[in-house]
Amino acid sequence: KLFINFVLLIATCAFASGKPDDAIQLIGPSGTKDLVNETKAEGPLGWVFKDGVLTVGKGHIITKSPVTNFKAHLEFKVINKPKKKKKNKRTNDGNSGVYIQQRYEIQILDSHGHDDDYQNYDCASIYKFKKPDQIACKPPGEWQSYDIEFHAAKWDGDKKVANARLTLIHNGVKVHDNVEIPDKTGNGKKETPQAFPLRLQDHGNPVQFRNFWLQEIKWNTYS
Repeated sequence: KLFINFVLLIATCAFASGKPDDAIQLIGPSGTKDLVNETKAEGPLGWVFKDGVLTVGKGHIITKSPVTNFKAHLEFKVINKPKKKKKNKRTNDGNSGVYIQQRYEIQILDSHGHDDDYQNYDCASIYKFKKPDQIACKPPGEWQSYDIEFHAAKWDGDKKVANARLTLIHNGVKVHDNVEIPDKTGNGKKETPQAFPLRLQDHGNPVQFRNFWLQEIKWNTYS
């Protein structure tokens, strides 16, 4: 029994530590790494970092390098103070997003309490394409997490031979399971063989981010 408890303790610690040794810590306790302003890569980031937390500022930010196949962990806090409130709409309430390759968006939004009218633009949705299989939203002001596994589309020259695929765990709940994404979402970049960076979106809300790491992995062949 003592041995079993020890094994469980080790497993729990390993899960809690989370980040693989070969992952890049993009947002960590001491600052940011390999993130730049999307339009002014050589200039300041434009977002405020304090006490391990990065708050949305002016303009989108992106990873310095393109992303293809990866696992990532990201924690975020929805702050519902939009600069512009759309009348009778909640689409800008705590709005931000994770744009994989600047083309496929995982939505961030204050969607807590909207289980009965949840839409494909709500939190954890693949934007305007697919709602999450389960709703796992927390109220604004509480930290939430995304665990992402992404496999890029495959190309033979200019011909796409396999769609991008996404698995997403939201606050510990699997909400997308190896979902095939047939095209870019919303205002994402057009699909081409070229890989692009990952973007964190500025949508006029002071959404906060922390503990963001990314690990490159091999492309997986799905049955």
